Amino acid sequence: MKKILLSGIKPTGRPHIGNYFGMMKQMVDTQDEYQSFPFIPDYHALTSVHSAEDMRRDTINVVMDFLAIGLDPKKVNLFKQSDVPQVTELNWIFNCITTMPYLMRAHAFKDAEAKNSEINVGVFDYPILMAADILIQDTDVVPVGKDQIQHVEMARDIAEKFNKIFGETFKLPESKLVSGVEVVPGTDGQKMSKSHGNTIGLFAEDEEIHKAVMSIPTDSKGINESKDPEECNVFALHKLFSTEDELGELRKRYVEGGMGYKETKYILIKNIQKFIEPLKEKRKEIAQYPEIVDEILRKGGLVARERAEAKMMDVRKKVGLSS
Repeated sequence: MKKILLSGIKPTGRPHIGNYFGMMKQMVDTQDEYQSFPFIPDYHALTSVHSAEDMRRDTINVVMDFLAIGLDPKKVNLFKQSDVPQVTELNWIFNCITTMPYLMRAHAFKDAEAKNSEINVGVFDYPILMAADILIQDTDVVPVGKDQIQHVEMARDIAEKFNKIFGETFKLPESKLVSGVEVVPGTDGQKMSKSHGNTIGLFAEDEEIHKAVMSIPTDSKGINESKDPEECNVFALHKLFSTEDELGELRKRYVEGGMGYKETKYILIKNIQKFIEPLKEKRKEIAQYPEIVDEILRKGGLVARERAEAKMMDVRKKVGLSS
């Protein structure tokens, strides 16, 4: 049997190219290799989204985005997290075997705490719910960005602890990173993230792409001065959108001189626009048939819920909640 692969994109606004190269593209590229469970983690989104209208709209949008980039609902099981209520039940059980000091080690919590002491409990408990998402589906592989590896490691720890206390129950999932896109840089050089405001939208209009790329900071070296391409945020994005021949020529001109930052930005803008245009056209077609999205989520939720309930029947017996 194929191994099970699971990962999700939160419905917190529109996906950006960091989401695409970091996870979404992997789901498309591996949909023949794995039994894939891409999902929309709307429970997770509640930590920051407090508008029902925004939640419903963005949930549908993410599904359409997935379909536009080539995800085939006949090959994968695309579902909504809230259609699998068993994950919150398992979340509570995991809460009862996980200590607060352990959760306080989570990078996401420490980052949030450094910025805001008034953190909601959902942010603190986030890794537990993620562990429930992963483990309840008997997941083998989780495609993640570099900063998400810890969450998979925590899911493994929780699975091992449960297995030790109550008996062998959960698989130990593995992280899956794609070389070269462990961290997709944003327009400011940091990891591309909505929270940093440094993103380029996956379905951005031409003027949005132009504005974002032109805002990328560079040093003050002139056109004819030698530049280190590996220290340039613009060149880092070229690696995602330019061909091997283009990269070789760009690298040569960076090092030898003769490549100004304005020119390299214009080339990058052109290549990003060329990449995004067919995705936008495909998405416009999909948006004409919202009933298809509803049916995909209905079917996906049914499969994911049945699998989760089968797992929880075993879990309930082992912890003594049923006989």
